[in-house]
Amino acid sequence: MERENGFKEDIGQIGVEPEKIEAAKGTLAQTGFAEGALEHDQKKKGSFFGEILESVAIAVILAFVIRVFLFQPFYIPSGSMEPTLQPGDRIIVNKFLYRFKEPARGDIIVFKYPRNPKRDFIKRVIGLPGETVEIRDSVLYINGKKVDQPYLPKGLRYGSYGPVKVPEGSYFMMGDNRNNSEDSRVWGTLPRENIVGKAMLIYWPLARAGMIK
Repeated sequence: MERENGFKEDIGQIGVEPEKIEAAKGTLAQTGFAEGALEHDQKKKGSFFGEILESVAIAVILAFVIRVFLFQPFYIPSGSMEPTLQPGDRIIVNKFLYRFKEPARGDIIVFKYPRNPKRDFIKRVIGLPGETVEIRDSVLYINGKKVDQPYLPKGLRYGSYGPVKVPEGSYFMMGDNRNNSEDSRVWGTLPRENIVGKAMLIYWPLARAGMIK
């Protein structure tokens, strides 16, 4: 009996061990679940910040592409284009338009100053490649024919100039403020490759916002 009881007691004791093991397994399972939940939360946080960084990177790249290849804001520092553009105006320049078409007479263009390409100038296209430009007593003539300039103040006097022939691949540029503009009358014609883009609109100040003509 004793041996049997002892044996039974041993079996009883052995029989308890699996319960402890199961309990331990349960504890480990619960711990594993908690760790898994923590890891999942960390992944969520990592994914969230990753998405933010990705969005910021995309925004920066898009801004770079837009500025370099499509549109760029510029600030008007002087009165050489008055009354069309005033000092302090902020404008948007279309940088891709002239990839598909040639500048037209009357377009207002931002370009690299031929005497110092690090500087940006803004003037109006007056003479096209191959044309002869002449100013006689404040009247503009292209190839001997009078050209109206409705953007200039009536009665503006700005002397005489020329005639000069515009080389192929170049443009004759003048500021609307004819008596206060350093333009093709001073530094010659503008090479096509110096053109940055066409001035499209004024966006600031709001009171002057609108398309540029």
